Amino acid sequence: MTATTVFGQALQHAPLWAAALLVVGLLLHITGGTIGILSGYAAVAVKKGGDWHRAAGMAFVLGMLVMASAAVLLAAPLVEPSNVMGGMLAGYMVVTGWLTMQRPAGPIGAAEKIGFAFIATVANGTAVLTWIAWEGPKHAAFGYAWVFYAVFAVINGAIALTDLRVILRGRLSANERLRRHLWRMCFGFFFAAASFFIGQQKVMPHWLHGSPVLWLLGLAPLGVMAYWLVRTRQRKARAKLPAGVPA
Repeated sequence: MTATTVFGQALQHAPLWAAALLVVGLLLHITGGTIGILSGYAAVAVKKGGDWHRAAGMAFVLGMLVMASAAVLLAAPLVEPSNVMGGMLAGYMVVTGWLTMQRPAGPIGAAEKIGFAFIATVANGTAVLTWIAWEGPKHAAFGYAWVFYAVFAVINGAIALTDLRVILRGRLSANERLRRHLWRMCFGFFFAAASFFIGQQKVMPHWLHGSPVLWLLGLAPLGVMAYWLVRTRQRKARAKLPAGVPA
């Protein structure tokens, strides 16, 4: 049963006040996602570090937080744990990516430790869902096969390990801070763009279904992330060269 089907059934059987809340939550989710996707592409397109980039980045963070919060609040009463975990992951990525650039390079603080505790909880939750699905009929639960939950458990666990590594080191260099910011923001951007352009093609004109353009728009944030990770890695390598050695 798809999320759309579950939502439609909930609207039909809910009292008027509850149906109104569901509709408001859906509108907030769509509005936040739209702002997040548009401002995400804007942040990618403009000069990095400039006023336009910061403004687009702030709009992206706020839009993503509205989208993710609405997703969690909608999914919880509808018993859709996959969307609860997905919303929590998306919110975590953009908040930690934004916070990384709000402090200078050097020692870490409480934010990184709180972030680790949060994502570790999400990772444990997806691991539990994987086990529930494996034990369920046809190795599935809540509309998804166990593999779906397992993939998310691995992703969440890997992200938690990157946080733990930072905590154990106790500090972030300027380049590490920049790279942490960009891959987290880009991954959160990918989460929103892929969910819409690839996962919601049914709401688009029929002639667009399966279009390579939609796949390009959905996967573009991963390409942007790869490009900037390579660039910042090369910058780090050049910084280590002795004086007078050409890069």
